Amino acid sequence: MEFDPLSKKVIGLAIEVHKELGPGLLESTYEKCLAHELRLHDIECITQKILPVSYKGLILDCGYRIDLMIEDSLVVELKTVESLAKIHEAQLLTYMKLAQINIGLLINFNSILLRNGIKRFVF
Repeated sequence: MEFDPLSKKVIGLAIEVHKELGPGLLESTYEKCLAHELRLHDIECITQKILPVSYKGLILDCGYRIDLMIEDSLVVELKTVESLAKIHEAQLLTYMKLAQINIGLLINFNSILLRNGIKRFVF
């Protein structure tokens, strides 16, 4: 399966961050470092983007935050867990649906080899 150029670039930069820091740090550390790498490569990103829920004309801030929204076309959810679970996938898919973005990456920085901790989703 061939990934889109933006996903490939983000994955490469995430691997760069992981090579530099290794596993075991807090999710927020990886988020800040990956955002820095993205900006160094002129890739627009927003961290902790508020994601409201629209319900019958009512806009609700329910506390949902996208870890990284990249160029308004890619949702990235970061984790630092022993292993990814279905609930993490459901979280990313929900964010993608609410944001109306059809490509997402779920990245677990608590992996020995980061490529084993990455999942890509497409609607």
